[in-house]
Amino acid sequence: MKKSISIAMAIITLVACNNTSVEEKISAFEADCEAFAQNANEQLSNAATEEAADSIYNVIEKEYAQKMLGYIKQNRNNRISVMALKEAVNMDLLEAAEIRSIVATLHDTLRTNPDVEKIITRLDVLEKTAVGCKFTDFEVDGVKFSDFVGKGKYVLVDFWASWCGPCKGEIPNIKAVYDKYHGDDFDVLSVAVWDKPEDTVASAEEHGIVWNQIINAQRIPTDLYGINGIPCIMLIGPDGIILDRTMRGEKIMQVVSENLGR
Repeated sequence: MKKSISIAMAIITLVACNNTSVEEKISAFEADCEAFAQNANEQLSNAATEEAADSIYNVIEKEYAQKMLGYIKQNRNNRISVMALKEAVNMDLLEAAEIRSIVATLHDTLRTNPDVEKIITRLDVLEKTAVGCKFTDFEVDGVKFSDFVGKGKYVLVDFWASWCGPCKGEIPNIKAVYDKYHGDDFDVLSVAVWDKPEDTVASAEEHGIVWNQIINAQRIPTDLYGINGIPCIMLIGPDGIILDRTMRGEKIMQVVSENLGR
């Protein structure tokens, strides 16, 4: 399944004009975002293989990050900087320290913008649940996350939803890892978020999810872990330490194999 760009991406030119009003700049920003996303999706749809799509996507991400940083630099005293920062953060293209540094350079009135405050709150959450930190527990309908993780096994955790195409696209990769390694030292747990329980159950059955599940988690874990998009697939060690939270495709098998040592 080829990747697609569904969030705003942009070109700097029109927004940089100092003689243009902020509202006109915002309109230009939004128009350029749409144009960039359309162009990116055309490139991705024309990719001959998944590997080619991945390569194109990586280039697009880097270009996007630089464009957003350009917008921020040129608009530190108006709302466009917040819009650009929000886009970059939503794509997870900036490190936490870089984001905090950017926020510190914004105009005083923008640092208290609700979107900026949400970004800082999410940063705080991400830093508490980063690789190397112990998992944060939560409970859904009497079922605890800690019932499955931190129990002496490596656990691959998949935060997903039945309506999410990329989530369903990763199920075969997860199943391959489960079939190969499931046993005394490894297990898989699917956590359904932002979904109707009945849809989760039907989709899990349809796609052959036979491993442990937490259903109807909604925003509980995504708020706790700062997850903006799904699927979010992480590996948690036997002691409950988060080992990776950015796995997709072939990386799932690679990371699990490396940690299990076989």
